[in-house]
Amino acid sequence: MKAPITNCYIVEPGKLIAGEYPRDLEEESSQKKIDSLLAAGVSLFLDLTEEGEGRNPLLPYTHLIREATHQRLPIPDVSTPRNQAEAARILDVIDGAIAKDETVYVHCWGGIGRTGTIVGCWLARHHGGGSAGYTRLQQIWKTCPKSATRDSPETAAQRQFVKDWPAGQ
Repeated sequence: MKAPITNCYIVEPGKLIAGEYPRDLEEESSQKKIDSLLAAGVSLFLDLTEEGEGRNPLLPYTHLIREATHQRLPIPDVSTPRNQAEAARILDVIDGAIAKDETVYVHCWGGIGRTGTIVGCWLARHHGGGSAGYTRLQQIWKTCPKSATRDSPETAAQRQFVKDWPAGQ
């Protein structure tokens, strides 16, 4: 399956896609991005950004997603969830949507740090624990163009958070 927009990657086809904030400055190009994600089956946009984040707050996109749902579960930029319980709640939202045959698009701003942390933990939950999840994330991340210049997760603390994730949690 081809990634629906440039700076995203398929984690599990038909279930989970991850990437950058799906909105830019232009309404028309933003709608094209959203339409591509919707055409790929996305029905839940799981937003890890904080409301009003950044020097120039991110433009909203909920008016562009039509029948899809937007849910914000914020993690501070360049950070990890406060603890494993907070991360597990995010993973439970992803798994709950997937159990209802929904496709989830999980994102932060750049789609690298917070997104990679949550995706890595989700992979660890379903594929044998932190080390296995981290290794699998590294393989999948290589399919995203941003991987040419950036590591995901972004920080040492984020990478360790994934590696410490217990299988099945």
